[in-house]
Amino acid sequence: MPSKTIDRDGLEPIERASRDEISALQLDRLKWSLRHTYDNVEPYRRKCEEKGVHPDDLKTLSDLSLFPFMTKYDLRDHYPFGLFAVPRDKLARLHASSGTTGKPVVVGYTSHDIDVWAGLVARSLRAAGARPGDMVHNAYGYGMFTGGLGAHYGIERAGCIAVPMSGGQTEKQVQQILDFRPDIIMVTPSYSLVIADEFQRLGICPSDISLKVGVFGAEPWGEGMRAEIERSLGIDAIDIYGLTEVMGPGVASECIETKDGPVIWEDHFYPEIIDPDTGEVLPDGQDGELVFTSLTKEAFPVIRYRTRDLTRLLPPSARSFRRIGKITGRSDDMLIIRGVNVFPAQIEEQILADKHLSGHYQLVVGREGHMDTLEVRCELLPDCAATMTPAEMASVSKAVQRHIKTMVGVSTTVTVLEPGGIPRTVVGKAKRVIDQRPRAV
Repeated sequence: MPSKTIDRDGLEPIERASRDEISALQLDRLKWSLRHTYDNVEPYRRKCEEKGVHPDDLKTLSDLSLFPFMTKYDLRDHYPFGLFAVPRDKLARLHASSGTTGKPVVVGYTSHDIDVWAGLVARSLRAAGARPGDMVHNAYGYGMFTGGLGAHYGIERAGCIAVPMSGGQTEKQVQQILDFRPDIIMVTPSYSLVIADEFQRLGICPSDISLKVGVFGAEPWGEGMRAEIERSLGIDAIDIYGLTEVMGPGVASECIETKDGPVIWEDHFYPEIIDPDTGEVLPDGQDGELVFTSLTKEAFPVIRYRTRDLTRLLPPSARSFRRIGKITGRSDDMLIIRGVNVFPAQIEEQILADKHLSGHYQLVVGREGHMDTLEVRCELLPDCAATMTPAEMASVSKAVQRHIKTMVGVSTTVTVLEPGGIPRTVVGKAKRVIDQRPRAV
């Protein structure tokens, strides 16, 4: 459970701890978590027995590499409650993923788990500059999605004022921001641009918006997106990281003073980077797939959970914990276009490098004969659309197409649309990829 002692800089003692102190705490908690999972989660115990390992084999942190991974397939195979580590009468809450690619992932929390979660979101908010009395407009979706309630409890734990707006109703979102004058917004990066579009439609300048900080998560976003959000809303854009299987938002979060990658709250989550093909543990600084082991979760512990997020571990900067580099893609949403591996984040980077284009885009994958095709649909910024000729739009299209070919290595058709041409998300994550290829049979 997070320490209740907060210094005047908004830090808990563990955030200033030495590496030796952190490692000792991690090893102690890792031994407990591994034993708790082995004793109470029968499918994981079977995995360990098949691999010939036992919790007693864990002597050092590096010994974790001896143990089997958990994957999303494990969660779906044992849907809904087969991986829970506590009986039903110990549960306080359930959450679930959307289930858009199969059965939803269902996770559970004890009262202690929720208390820890609230504390870590509060820690994340303090890292983003929030202080008691600040008002936080929460535009994450409430319900089974972890974002809304996960953020809400953390906002209150941090001593801030929660505005539980949820997603959608963009005009009402903007009106409430204008009326209540919150200091901070928590929202997906894609939906923040929808809100920014509405401010612009109303003729409201970024300097007239009360918001000072945005805490953005639930979907990958890059430095180009950060720059556009900060320009459009006049705020500091902070990256918060989390996923349903590991906890929800608040597994890691950036610090406002550095904005150099989310700091992993390593006193509760042990990170590894692995080679996504071999499973080999890679050294810090090397690109690979992010893996998490929970150290304090009671109801739904995860051991070596493969997130499928591709990134790297960076050394500490503003806090004593290591950081996550920007997510460059996912090992399971990679597109293969005519033999070229393509991640949406790579395309996004090239779109946002053009000063005429907004952060709204879609990738449409199709097939002509035996060849895959990729159409990139993007939008002009409103100010540019007002003055740009069709010939200039065609020039932008060709330039982006050329940059994608040069930097990503795949030929595309780039369609530049007027503002509003890309369908907007009103709740949750933007649909970035439309795959129209016939399914293999």
